[in-house]
Amino acid sequence: MSATHNHFDLQALQQLKEIMADDFAKLVETFTSDSDMRIRTLRDAVAEQDGEQIRQIAHSFKGSAMNLAALPLAELCNTMEHKGQLAELDGCAALLGQIAEEYDQVVNLLSQN
Repeated sequence: MSATHNHFDLQALQQLKEIMADDFAKLVETFTSDSDMRIRTLRDAVAEQDGEQIRQIAHSFKGSAMNLAALPLAELCNTMEHKGQLAELDGCAALLGQIAEEYDQVVNLLSQN
């Protein structure tokens, strides 16, 4: 679990696992399916340069990541949300790449636990 600390608030994640117990797996499954869809729609919004849609999707994704204590992912989504809000769309494609990479790490670590 050494790499996990780079991607999660470990104390919050452990508390969530304890509280959710058997339902934790369902939470992870829901997070994964919702997030896969969010990344696809975010990719479309970035391609279309739709700042408002970028803001909305990134905001929603940020909340989901925070709920699972995936704070670095939430922070990347927060940055994307602000770019969309301010219509500062330069660099959004690169940021989306970082979000997708961090998300892949999060999902991989969650599947190991």
